[in-house]
Amino acid sequence: MMNLREAKVLVTGGHGFLGRHVVEGLEARGVEPVTFGSAQCDLRDWRQTEALFAETRPDVVIHIAWTGGGIGYMRSHPGSIARDNTLMACHVFEASRAFGAQKVVGVGSVCSYPKFTKVPFREEDLWLGYPEETNAPYGISKKMMLVLTQSFADEFGLNGVHLLMVNMYGPWDNFDLQSSHVIPAMMRKFLAAKERGDAEVTLWGDGSPTREFVYITDAAEAIVLATERYDAPDPVNIGSATEASIHDLATKVQALVGFEGTIVWDTSKPNGQPRRKLDVTKAKERFGFEAKMPLDEGLRRTYAWYLEEGRALWEK
Repeated sequence: MMNLREAKVLVTGGHGFLGRHVVEGLEARGVEPVTFGSAQCDLRDWRQTEALFAETRPDVVIHIAWTGGGIGYMRSHPGSIARDNTLMACHVFEASRAFGAQKVVGVGSVCSYPKFTKVPFREEDLWLGYPEETNAPYGISKKMMLVLTQSFADEFGLNGVHLLMVNMYGPWDNFDLQSSHVIPAMMRKFLAAKERGDAEVTLWGDGSPTREFVYITDAAEAIVLATERYDAPDPVNIGSATEASIHDLATKVQALVGFEGTIVWDTSKPNGQPRRKLDVTKAKERFGFEAKMPLDEGLRRTYAWYLEEGRALWEK
């Protein structure tokens, strides 16, 4: 077990949605991680990345920084998503090797799995097919990070960990309707419709796909536990072991917000991957992670945060 209080820990993306919760989890353990904003260092630029690592000389790197969004954003920006995530991963791993980092923990994605994967998704099924098309550029860029994790371990002895995360939600999520994921997008749409007195809200697809959601503090705890306790380059699923259809999720969010109108499903829009549910056995066995937050309570907390704090940030 690594004593993180004796290590210099660098968190990329430490000011973002997931990153700020990981930083809080580290601080709760007495760790003062190094963080930075994109204005201070653009990880897509090798010279800037090299300068950051030369200055900070981290022992442990938790690589969270990414570019992406919901289905609409993924469809509109496939090239930049593939390019940016691949560049950042390559630069972080090379800088970690070059400046003597002991360990790199990379945050991957359920989007890396094949479009039609037997449920529950098991880590050994990751390479059995092509990802769902709208998410493929992002999912494959994250698969490249797994390749870096394993190949840098083989050639350079760099201790790397790769975590496959399901959809995350919670306080500080992205509520921008142009790039947000499904839960914050629904919350904003239902709230706006309620306040305007609209009779209906239109949502993408037909509501049949299923998703697994993990509350953000659970996701952050999984990353910190893996950083402390796990030392192998084979990927590990991180999720809540629950599955909900988009239709059922919409019904929950509609009731939570108090929108009394009708939901209209726009079937001309893509559904995305048909089902997502992970086998999370390995995370429990290897480093003792189990998600704690039930979906209904997590939704309630997320919406309460949005009303109290998030709305002022996103509805300017």
